[in-house]
Amino acid sequence: MIIGVGIDVAEIERFGAALERTPGMAERLFVESELLLPGGERRGIASLAARFAAKEALAKALGAPAGLRWTDAEVYVEESGQPRVRVKGTVAERASVLGVRSWHVSLSHDAGVASAVVVAEG
Repeated sequence: MIIGVGIDVAEIERFGAALERTPGMAERLFVESELLLPGGERRGIASLAARFAAKEALAKALGAPAGLRWTDAEVYVEESGQPRVRVKGTVAERASVLGVRSWHVSLSHDAGVASAVVVAEG
């Protein structure tokens, strides 16, 4: 059963500018594994913007309640290339209340825009 669906977009250039002008913003939004590629290099702005859009979409799929912590949701990619989300803390608590048992995630970025769709399934 579908419990919630969320979608969000982020303008890549604007998101990158916000990260540059706000020290520590990346660390408040992302866990360390989201900031780095598997080889240890820093992840690009387009990829980070898509992950940010996924976190916004996830919050919308949960009804956008106050109090969710950005770092309580982690967007990662399986070896197959499929994006996934892992939740803990505030996000896991809200998901549990709603009966969410699994997540479906789609990420994209093109033409200066990053987008994400998240489906919460119970």
